[in-house]
Amino acid sequence: MSHPGRPGKELPLAGYLGKLAQVVIPYASLATLGLSVGFRGVAWPSIRATFGLPLDAVGVWLMTATLGSILSSFSAGYIASLIGVGPLLAISTSGVALGLLAYSLTPSWWLMVLTGLLSGLGSGAAHVGLNAHFAAHLGARALNWLHACFGLGASLGPLIMTSILRAGFSWRWGYGAAGAWMMVLAAGFALSVNRWTGSTEEARRDPGHLSGTRSVTETLQLPTVWLSICVFFAYTGVESTAGQWVYSLFIDARSVSEAVAGLWMTVYWGGLAGGRVLLGLLADRVGTISLLRVCMIGVTLGAGLLWWHPSDLISFLGLALMGLAQGPIFPSLVSVTPRRVSIGHVDNLIGFQVASASLGAAALSSGAGVLASGLTLEVVAPFLVGWAATVVILHELMLRQVRRKSPCRPAD
Repeated sequence: MSHPGRPGKELPLAGYLGKLAQVVIPYASLATLGLSVGFRGVAWPSIRATFGLPLDAVGVWLMTATLGSILSSFSAGYIASLIGVGPLLAISTSGVALGLLAYSLTPSWWLMVLTGLLSGLGSGAAHVGLNAHFAAHLGARALNWLHACFGLGASLGPLIMTSILRAGFSWRWGYGAAGAWMMVLAAGFALSVNRWTGSTEEARRDPGHLSGTRSVTETLQLPTVWLSICVFFAYTGVESTAGQWVYSLFIDARSVSEAVAGLWMTVYWGGLAGGRVLLGLLADRVGTISLLRVCMIGVTLGAGLLWWHPSDLISFLGLALMGLAQGPIFPSLVSVTPRRVSIGHVDNLIGFQVASASLGAAALSSGAGVLASGLTLEVVAPFLVGWAATVVILHELMLRQVRRKSPCRPAD
């Protein structure tokens, strides 16, 4: 049995283990990345207390990690074309593991901020490599399941961190355990390095395909690319802002208990995972574009309920609706990337999208924190409504540009 990147026959056991690795390793890796994101909102009050920080200091940490993610994401398509997706994944997940382990050991805040750069470099490249491989070989459904694992990890993150803190342990224990597990997964990528390829590698192997790797400059000249970048910036900013600040909104501004707030943050991230599994299955029936439109409107409505807040229950349900509706958006947008641009641009664009998503997550989360520090935490809810509506508008503009440029290309 042959596999991408590995010609010839393999022993049955080797083939079976190879297939298992191609399912378990990427899914577990995204779950662990999600776990670390889920930790952040619940751990932040304790991290603040450990280092004696103001409320909005999280912005420095986020921006440093985001800088690393942007740098690696932006260049990951080019790097993958040189060394391959497999080596990229092995190296990048090792970087994430070292970053998480360092969080658990660092004695000062500024060392933790600098460590965020390493973690961000690894995280950005890992996202690009996994998304490129799945978009090239496995399609929308598998991508939704892949990102559902991220959502599953993110949903468990608040629950696990809350349990750690309530048991009297330091927030460092959560990051240390996640880092040790990610190191095991990095070893798995290293041992199966030839099994991972992206669109660029497939195009290069096809002698009948004339479209090889395009330069970053060529890809950035496409108007559709810039609109796609803006969609990912705004969407992921909404997802991250809700995950970072709604917990603080509940406990500090609305007097919700820590246990209840942590539970509803788990529901939020759990809805993200569940939406990717359940709603992602509808993409084949209703069409990816129709699904994206419904989900984007659902996110806006959920944010509106969080803002309206006639009762705690209504705001809790609004948060849950946001999580559920957000579920299939990111993976579905990635899955249609090969239909937006020619194959030589696909891996580059996926890298740009991941970089933009990282920038949006940090910039909007940090912006919300600055506003909350200067005004009140209640500003978070209208902030989310405004940016959720912006996602809807940008997505429609992108679809219009795609139809104008390629009227014969399928919408979804």
